[in-house]
Amino acid sequence: MKPLTSMRYIPTGPQLRSRLTHVSSWKLPKQKSTLAPDDVWTNEDMDPVKIENQTWTIWTWMAYWATDTINLGTWQTASSILAVGLSWREAIPAIVVGTSCVAIPMVLNGAIGAKLHIPFSVAIRASFGYYFAYFAIVSRAVLAMFWLGIQGASGAQCITIMIEAIWPSYANIKNTIPESQGISSKGMISYFLFWVIQLPLLLIPPTKLRYLFITKLIAAPITALATMGWCVAKAGGSGDIFAAKATVSGSTKAYLFLSCMSSVTGSWSTLACNIPDFSRYARSSKGQYIQLPVLPIIFTLCAVIGIVTTSATGVIYGELIWNPLEIIEKWLAKGSGGRAAAFFAATSWYIAQVGTNITANSISAANDLTVLFPKWVNIERGCVIAAIIGGWVIVPWKILSSAQTFLAFMGGYAVFLAPIAGILCSDYWLVKKQHIDVPALYDPRGRYSYRYGTNWVAVFAMLISVGPNLPGLARSINPDHVKISAGARNLFTFDWLFGFVTSIVVYTTLSSVFPQKSSLVERTVYGPESVVMGVSDVEKDVEGECSVLAIPIRFLAFGS
Repeated sequence: MKPLTSMRYIPTGPQLRSRLTHVSSWKLPKQKSTLAPDDVWTNEDMDPVKIENQTWTIWTWMAYWATDTINLGTWQTASSILAVGLSWREAIPAIVVGTSCVAIPMVLNGAIGAKLHIPFSVAIRASFGYYFAYFAIVSRAVLAMFWLGIQGASGAQCITIMIEAIWPSYANIKNTIPESQGISSKGMISYFLFWVIQLPLLLIPPTKLRYLFITKLIAAPITALATMGWCVAKAGGSGDIFAAKATVSGSTKAYLFLSCMSSVTGSWSTLACNIPDFSRYARSSKGQYIQLPVLPIIFTLCAVIGIVTTSATGVIYGELIWNPLEIIEKWLAKGSGGRAAAFFAATSWYIAQVGTNITANSISAANDLTVLFPKWVNIERGCVIAAIIGGWVIVPWKILSSAQTFLAFMGGYAVFLAPIAGILCSDYWLVKKQHIDVPALYDPRGRYSYRYGTNWVAVFAMLISVGPNLPGLARSINPDHVKISAGARNLFTFDWLFGFVTSIVVYTTLSSVFPQKSSLVERTVYGPESVVMGVSDVEKDVEGECSVLAIPIRFLAFGS
């Protein structure tokens, strides 16, 4: 049997002693980048993905979204819509329109990673500039780590149910933690176990995630359908929620619809920016287009399952239960059979939560940290750092229990992410016509340094897109003390859509009026031959040539 220290994640004795006594021992070995200048520190995780690691196919994309959208948050999305006074007739269209809106930038920005095989934190330099890109990178990293912790705190309930299903006495653990901390002793044990079990799963390489997708694809849908089937059978039908009508009307109803639609869209605002972090592993640049129909369809189906199940619980228990874990928890009182069902159902939802944390939060934050601290952080270390900061430093359980203003601010963070997504896709598709000088993205003195590393057009577009929504964001954080006009309130109801569309219009218009010619190239420049060999869909001109270091070379370089 091999010793534990033979595993790449576990340091040997001398390495451990060195890292406990010398900070410099944590520095990563300087790697020879195929693109970055010698004086720029980088690591392999920032470079274009090697061809042997381009493993994602169209089926991987379908499995990705099937697993990413089936989680506790999606299940409960419809509840927030119905709770404000709309009926299912408005809830389902709001979900369809909202997810369709975010699927558009998902595909447009995903094409960047699928063609160039670079992460978001490198691709964003083409539009924002080499140094201003750090604003977008930090913004996305902070939000990803925040939701990594929040999702973990919510998922800890799965561990509680699993343990109580095996050892019912776990429910009677004496609480020794003050109520002001927002968590009980039992809750802390469950959360710690959730975090510890999740940590090694966060280290799964993106190229191997398809195995997790398959596991979740089997477990989560079966559990969701089984829960709905049991509730409908027990209630003798789906309840009367489909007969309910909206309790609001007129302009109030219209703005509530827009607000709910924007909430659905905003929940995926992070991925709309950083989808290149995943599409860079695509085998073909065309497979990622399947996201456009798949995301709205799967998200809507999961939300409908949540509506039907919740309606049936109203008949069974006399109250509407939106959280599926609360339904499962009630099975614990139904003897050994009920506890067995609760254990397997909770396990499925645990897998669903961890899978979402990996794809939507952990890898995103890790990619950002590799660019922010290339001397010290690679993808693996980034995942661990994100898990520690998101899981413990921000104290997510206390935020969920008391810090509602902070939650409101982070929920409204889509105000900043929408323009980032809009500028990224408009720059690639409308301004640069899909032609990027990839080596220049790694050079602080290259064509994307603009002026002092900042593209003033992106700065102006951000200000114009974000500014009008700041009053609404301030009011959402402190509604009792911030007074704004009705127009500002109404504008904030569709903050994501406004920011996304406005940023595209402003950025594209200014780039046309004040073209920055030095940042434009006639054909995509992939880099040296070793990089081109890893590009799955290298473009060719009419003579069968491709751009390598801005010098055309015959396609014979590929051995044809």
